[in-house]
Amino acid sequence: MNIKSYAKQCAKYFLLLTASFLAGEFTAYCIDCFSPETVETSASGNWGLGFPEEGQLPTANATIEELKAYDAYFAEATTEKKLYLTFDCGYENGNTKPILEALKKHNAPAAFFCVGNFVKEQPDLIRQIVREGHTVGNHTYTHPDMSKISTKERFQEELEKVETLYEQITGEPMTKYYRPPQGIYSTQNLEMAKALGYKTFFWSLAMWTGTRISSRQKKKLLLNCFPAFIRALLSCFTTLLLPTVRFLMNF
Repeated sequence: MNIKSYAKQCAKYFLLLTASFLAGEFTAYCIDCFSPETVETSASGNWGLGFPEEGQLPTANATIEELKAYDAYFAEATTEKKLYLTFDCGYENGNTKPILEALKKHNAPAAFFCVGNFVKEQPDLIRQIVREGHTVGNHTYTHPDMSKISTKERFQEELEKVETLYEQITGEPMTKYYRPPQGIYSTQNLEMAKALGYKTFFWSLAMWTGTRISSRQKKKLLLNCFPAFIRALLSCFTTLLLPTVRFLMNF
């Protein structure tokens, strides 16, 4: 390949990377701008949040007390300042190691809710997550709409397949923490999860981030912080760099 052809190839890759970065930033901005501010209370459906007052507990599909009956949680009723940091892992694209490095640097534990293919394809990462003191939670085997699953057998299968993979990799039983894919759930799902010994975890603040956290996103995070909230990040769809996690550790 001559120098001219090589330069054209490099320019092509640069333009593709730039376009991908800009698309990610624009998506994050749109999600941030058009997030709903209020939600209707519901016993099932898509998990949703509203933030009517800055720094206060958000409104959600169900209250803390209503969810507690199913061993399900999205926040804690306390005045103590706590942050429960969680990540949803659908597939690996190079983000997990930087996340683990940042968490280790700040001595911050987290929970990683993993889909079956992530557990199966990334055994070394699963071992590292456990070795460094974090929790691996169950995000189901195939990431389906669990609210459409009506039988206990089918529901159990989605969770047990992940449990089996995890135990084969680590040699120990999986912690029974469950997060419904996409936050879609039903009260029947919550009852089945509880019957299987699982605690269900939603979130009280979630955000998609690009390669860096914007000043707008920082402002939203700070304004919507409240005691004992569960924060969710999509590690499979983000390029989460150390400064972003460093900012989170400073809450």
